[in-house]
Amino acid sequence: MKLFLKGERCFSEKCAVEKRRFAPGQHGKRRTKVQGYGIQLREKQKVKRIYGMLENQFRLAYQKAVRSRGVTGEVLLQMLERRLDNVVLKLGFASSRWQARQLISHGHVRVNNRKVDIPSYLVKAGDQVAMKEGIRKNTFLLAAVDHTRARGIPEWLALDADALKGSVVALPSRESITLPIQEQMIIELYSK
Repeated sequence: MKLFLKGERCFSEKCAVEKRRFAPGQHGKRRTKVQGYGIQLREKQKVKRIYGMLENQFRLAYQKAVRSRGVTGEVLLQMLERRLDNVVLKLGFASSRWQARQLISHGHVRVNNRKVDIPSYLVKAGDQVAMKEGIRKNTFLLAAVDHTRARGIPEWLALDADALKGSVVALPSRESITLPIQEQMIIELYSK
């Protein structure tokens, strides 16, 4: 399944999933039937890889979602979407999640005019996300913003591409998350 981990390469014909739709190696074309636990585990692993999280980080996010009000699956996805590395990627300041994490950890991102260097920082509705003054002329950053203009951004975010600033207009809803995620499978896996 295409997880869009390689940035712009996943939108071109060079994407590995488009070239070959089976696993690598001599045994890649064999059919295996995955059932029950395996389906739930693959769904959890897929979401972990999409958001670039480790197992312990993901488990802590799940536990926090269980403790909060609302439908656990939707709260979990909302928390994952609100992570700063995801917001920087969705605003188009980076072409991949790994590039977004590096920009944040190197101190190039400001949230409400304060330096935030933690990629897992959860933004709130009304937060302003901007790039540091010194990096605003970076060619990679400008190219990523141009590609994002063509693709568009989610409705829960607002972008001022000329000033390289964005804001969180509202919290993301389940309908605004377009990734092919079945959150109920993850909840069933962890509730065993």
